[in-house]
Amino acid sequence: MPQIILLFSGKRKSGKDFLTTHLQKLLTDRCEVLKISQPIKSHWAKEKNLNLNELLGDSEYKEQYRLDMINWSDEMRTQDYGYFCRIACQDAAEKPIWIVSDIRRKTDIHWFKEKYGDLTRTIRIVADEATRIKRGFQFKSGVDDGISECGLDDYTEWDLVIDNTDGKQKLEEQLSSILALLSRL
Repeated sequence: MPQIILLFSGKRKSGKDFLTTHLQKLLTDRCEVLKISQPIKSHWAKEKNLNLNELLGDSEYKEQYRLDMINWSDEMRTQDYGYFCRIACQDAAEKPIWIVSDIRRKTDIHWFKEKYGDLTRTIRIVADEATRIKRGFQFKSGVDDGISECGLDDYTEWDLVIDNTDGKQKLEEQLSSILALLSRL
């Protein structure tokens, strides 16, 4: 069991993967990165005979299937809100720090807090729309106005909020504020 679980959330192109990749490099073998979307994309790749690596990446290929994957995963969550969280955790390595890089719903946070209690820390990555557009964001109806992108917009109980807008905070400052959450380790 981990000693701490960092739950990262943010809209598309806010910089979640960028930050969690840099954090993973700093923490080296002390951490495991988990993705709630991994089991969703794995299922979708098998079901539709798609390229899993392309679905896991940051490509136009994934965007073609995003809405269908969201709709299917929402149906699954209706039956069992913790389904994808549980699958993402079941094969996680025995490392002291887990980084969950793609929390998107209140039910995801609820599941982790219910299962792991005080071990969880929530981190929201924000970036203004101009920055996100510069990074390749294009608004897609049904995706960017849906629960997978907006479900945590009114959530206020973040342990840390990082403004990843271009020019706001240097990467080192952002990582330092995240590492401060690990002070008890």
